[in-house]
Amino acid sequence: MSTATLLILLSSAPVLTPGGLPQGWEPLSFPKIEARTLYDWAASSGALHAFAEKSASGLIARTAGSAAETPILRWRWKIVKTLAQGDEHQKSGDDYAARVYVVFQYEPSQARLMTRLKYGLIKRLRGEYPVHSGISYVWANKLAQGESAPSPYTRRVMMVAARSGDAGAGEWRSQERNILEDYRRLFGKEPPPYAGIAIMTDADDTKDTAEAWYADMSLSAK
Repeated sequence: MSTATLLILLSSAPVLTPGGLPQGWEPLSFPKIEARTLYDWAASSGALHAFAEKSASGLIARTAGSAAETPILRWRWKIVKTLAQGDEHQKSGDDYAARVYVVFQYEPSQARLMTRLKYGLIKRLRGEYPVHSGISYVWANKLAQGESAPSPYTRRVMMVAARSGDAGAGEWRSQERNILEDYRRLFGKEPPPYAGIAIMTDADDTKDTAEAWYADMSLSAK
């Protein structure tokens, strides 16, 4: 998926694949998590619907380009509720009814020696480098709106509470973020090229259920 001045990632009337997902989106799963979130296209609302029951997986739209060219990410989302046992600072509470990831490519020139050796081995095994860093825009459970924190699993991913709590649950909410500004603030340097944009609804750590909808997602220059 190439980058332009305006890149539509998710429209209200997408072309669907044989699997029922919008064209350009593919499953994103984790080897150690067997139970996967269910994703389907909800034509009545023009949105991707997600339902998680003690499960975790996502969808990713792989895209190139840079945050300097298309820094503005816009989307709409809706949740049923946040997760009562969710806790942004604990692995046991690292679940969200809705989150949008921006993931960035690995750049060897910016990595330490051990990281270069590790990622070099992964590339030989898989044929490509893994994603190295990311920003996770979450509908937070407890983290106050506007605040940020590192993921409890890796400091290479920073979480930003785009929304927080059950205020607004059950209603569509529009979001806009400047990825370039956020990356500079969170990581203190310029961002690498994009690797993709992902969505995820998960409830595996809290052993709960979560439900959400995602719609009208785009990257643009302004």
